[in-house]
Amino acid sequence: MTDPTATPPGLSATAGVRETVRVDEPTVPDLVCSAKACGHHAVWALRWNNPRLHTPDRRKTWLACEEHRESLSQFLTMRGFLRETMDAAELPRH
Repeated sequence: MTDPTATPPGLSATAGVRETVRVDEPTVPDLVCSAKACGHHAVWALRWNNPRLHTPDRRKTWLACEEHRESLSQFLTMRGFLRETMDAAELPRH
């Protein structure tokens, strides 16, 4: 009886096996997009404030993946809240 898990003669154990690499592999793994039900890795930080509620120097942050950067930015811009957009990896870590 032959072992079904044995490597066939003449082939290495890794022959034909490709390594899978995710394109959106996070560099900072705990940053998740703020868009509802998204869950993708965030690469952008949308820094904003509501001038009716916050002092001018106060910044709140929404995180965005590539797919949701534009829609989240538009939402904040229409309300006059968006102050700056930056690379999420550059956010101060506490």
